[in-house]
Amino acid sequence: MVRPRRSLRIELLVNLGFVTSAAVLLVGVTTVALSGGDLREIGWPLLGLWLGSTAVFALYGAHLVHRLVIRPLRALAAGADALAAGDLSQAGPATETAELAHLGDRFRAMAEDLLDVQSQVIRVEKLAGIGRLAAGVAHEVRNPLGALSTYVEVLRRRGADTAVTSEMHRAIERIERTVQSLLDYAGPGSATSRADLNQAVGTAAGFLSAQGMFPGRSLAVDLEGDLPPVVGDRHALEQVVLNLLINARQAAPAGTVTVGTVAQRYAPSRRDSARKLDGEKSPTDRRGWTSRPRRRDLAPGTPGAVLYVADSGPGVAEADRERIFDPFFTTKEPGEGTGLGLAIVARTVHEAGGVVWVDRAREGGAVFKIFLPLAGGTDACADR
Repeated sequence: MVRPRRSLRIELLVNLGFVTSAAVLLVGVTTVALSGGDLREIGWPLLGLWLGSTAVFALYGAHLVHRLVIRPLRALAAGADALAAGDLSQAGPATETAELAHLGDRFRAMAEDLLDVQSQVIRVEKLAGIGRLAAGVAHEVRNPLGALSTYVEVLRRRGADTAVTSEMHRAIERIERTVQSLLDYAGPGSATSRADLNQAVGTAAGFLSAQGMFPGRSLAVDLEGDLPPVVGDRHALEQVVLNLLINARQAAPAGTVTVGTVAQRYAPSRRDSARKLDGEKSPTDRRGWTSRPRRRDLAPGTPGAVLYVADSGPGVAEADRERIFDPFFTTKEPGEGTGLGLAIVARTVHEAGGVVWVDRAREGGAVFKIFLPLAGGTDACADR
């Protein structure tokens, strides 16, 4: 038979009240005995003292128990309910005791670790599902797509309208890019080589500038000098920078885009994408950075480098920050994007052992930030 559970408040008050009452009676009786008084004469005053002290203890003790124990525990329970509902903006319970504060911090850290593990599991499941989808798409789409491309070329040679055949070619190429993006995202791989992050930024920026995507001074580049190599594949990192710069240009077609690098130690913070970031720094301000996601296999203080790409566009809505890197999620108009560009960026960065996140930029738009550990554990942040 299960013993019925009693209230913690009542348990504390009853047990501590018994100890207090016993102590008052013991002190009273001992004092009378040592002073040579008559217990029969002092009995009623002693009883009044005992009842009064018990009443004072009950009232003040109830207040203390509620303030120091019950209220923090209720706040902790409310925080647990909020975390279970997916609300990560709840702060830890305010408490006056170090023990309960430590308990709240450990509980939140445990909940964040569980959420991180859950996110990794979901990501692996998505990757497996997209891998199966990509294999089917590659087989079922590419073969008839190749036939269609051949027929379009035949039509062009037979004198069909050039504008029509060109439009058909562009549509076929778009389908091919979508299929290839699926294969690139789902394909296995891990980055174990060394790469020059500044060189990757310079190559990507130079390529897009040569294509006329950034005329005049619409692209600002600020690279950290003497930046050591980071973990990653050079070509993959160039593709990451290309994707981020193209997204930034599309978000701010007539505005300014800023890309840069800076040496920085990894400093994970709470998974609180919705909370207000007081004193948020510019993406080019090297003295302070906003919150970044956690990664279990990346120890705090790991030396690395941060790549940032900021734009002056409309930014990313708070509600979309957690989903912006999901495959097929896009805020663009139908037909303007597949939703795989940022998913490929996130996968490439994850394979290199880094993290990627998005914040608000000083220019008013979005700033995408990538942390990559230095290759070989080189410490270039000691004097920064």
